Amino acid sequence: MTRNSTSDLLDELGLMAGAADAARDIALSYFRRPIHVEDKEDKSPVTVADRSIEAMLRGRIAERFPEDGIFGEEEAPRNLESPRVWIVDPIDGTKSFVTGHPLFGCLMALLDGGTPVLGQIDMAVLNERWQGARGRPSTFNGQECRTRDCTALKDAWIYTTNPFAFPGASRAAFEAVAEQARLTRYGGDCYNYGLLASGHCDLVVETGLQPFDFLPLVQVVQGAGGVITDWDGRPLGLTSAGDVIAAATPALHEAALKHLAGQAPHA
Repeated sequence: MTRNSTSDLLDELGLMAGAADAARDIALSYFRRPIHVEDKEDKSPVTVADRSIEAMLRGRIAERFPEDGIFGEEEAPRNLESPRVWIVDPIDGTKSFVTGHPLFGCLMALLDGGTPVLGQIDMAVLNERWQGARGRPSTFNGQECRTRDCTALKDAWIYTTNPFAFPGASRAAFEAVAEQARLTRYGGDCYNYGLLASGHCDLVVETGLQPFDFLPLVQVVQGAGGVITDWDGRPLGLTSAGDVIAAATPALHEAALKHLAGQAPHA
């Protein structure tokens, strides 16, 4: 039997907050200190900090909710047939982490029946945390947060982490959106979605993400009044290809999709 009411999820929210506190301690104990960096098969970096944090997160989840599944970046998935599946990304932005840049985060989410019902973005160095829960407003450091009331691309402040990540026709699609924007900025990883939820930017467009990159963002964005989908406007789930758009308002989301729909390189 699933636990999906707001009151039921308070225990899970508490687990996420406590786990993020512990993840901060681990991350900061390694940050800006000599650390061995390995390259995974996809050439992305990984460190003992990533692996230690994920092991801690998995241990806390398994102890409190042993029947739930877990899907993370550094270890094999567990019990994905469960109605409830936790998503964990120990360090989103490992490239930032290993180069001393403070914009890396720890991400967690809970899926119920394949749908994200909880999400959390925790920025260890900045002491900033966003939480989202189905049926509740999203919060930033415990206070409600809201997206900005931006409805037109000409007024939008846009972020993407890496403009060179868009292959083929998707580059032109992103540039068509960016050319109409008031301002376009680069970098940020998961931090961009927190900024969007707090009304500091209006649109985030990404490609090639993994479920542990984007599923923890869903409830944070939606609970703040925003919209987050794939490039064709479909809800995000474990099988989504990883081409993601998050917008401050439905109108802005629709305006951006006119350029992006059908252009996703990983669909």
